[in-house]
Amino acid sequence: MSIWEKLAAATVDLSLAGQIAARLGDARGHHVRDQIQDKAADNALPFTVGMISLGAKMAKSDGVVTKDEVRAFKKAFKVSDAEMKHAARAFNLAKQGVAGYETCADELITVFRGDRKMLEYVLEGVFHIAKADGVIHPKEEEFLRKVAKRFGFTDAEFDFMKARHTPGPERNPYDVLGLEPSVGNDELRNHYSRLVAENQSDEFLARGMPKEFVLISTERVAAIKQAYNAIAKERRI
Repeated sequence: MSIWEKLAAATVDLSLAGQIAARLGDARGHHVRDQIQDKAADNALPFTVGMISLGAKMAKSDGVVTKDEVRAFKKAFKVSDAEMKHAARAFNLAKQGVAGYETCADELITVFRGDRKMLEYVLEGVFHIAKADGVIHPKEEEFLRKVAKRFGFTDAEFDFMKARHTPGPERNPYDVLGLEPSVGNDELRNHYSRLVAENQSDEFLARGMPKEFVLISTERVAAIKQAYNAIAKERRI
C-alpha cells in the first residue's frame, strides 16, 4: 500500500487533528497514536501527516492559505494528480484545525520518542515545501526556525539545515557541512564521510520512512557532496 492510500484511509477514519495535529481527546485518535508508538517501523504515516500538517500551518503563517500552497507540496514531492487528492484533503484538514504548530510539533516529538533524526527529516520535508517556488520567504523561515526550536534544535543546527536549502550559487559550503573554514583537511574528510554515510537513502528507508519522500535524503546528500567538492577544489586536496 502506498503512503497515499494509507493517508486516504487514515483521513476517512478520523480527523487529521486527532492523529497528529491536535489533542482532541478523541479515543480513536489516542488509539491510532498508541498503535503507531507500539511499532517503531510505522513511521511513514505520522511522518507524512506531520509534514503536511506543519506545511499547512506554515502556509497559514502569512494569514491566508491558497491553492498555491497545495501546489507547492505537489511540486516539491512530484505528487501525481490522483495522489494529490489525498494529500490535498489532509492539507485542508490541517489548515482548518484550531491547534497551532506547537501542538503538532509536540505530537511528533511524542510519536517519534524524541528521535532527533526523525524530527530533522520532518523539518527537511517542510523546507522542501517552503522552497517549492524557488525561494524561502522570510515568514516561512521564521516559522521553520520556531518549529526547529520546538523540536530542540539549536540556532546553529537550524542554520546548517537552512544552508542546504539555499540556492546552489548562494550556498556557503562550510555552512552546509556545519564546519568552520579553519577546519583541517583530515577533519574535513572524516566529517564529510560521516555525513554522507548518515544520510544515505538506505538509512532513510530503514527508519520506515515513505519511499515517496526519499528525495529528502538524496537531495541532502547531493548538497553535502557539492559543498565538499567546492572546498576540496579550493584547497586542492
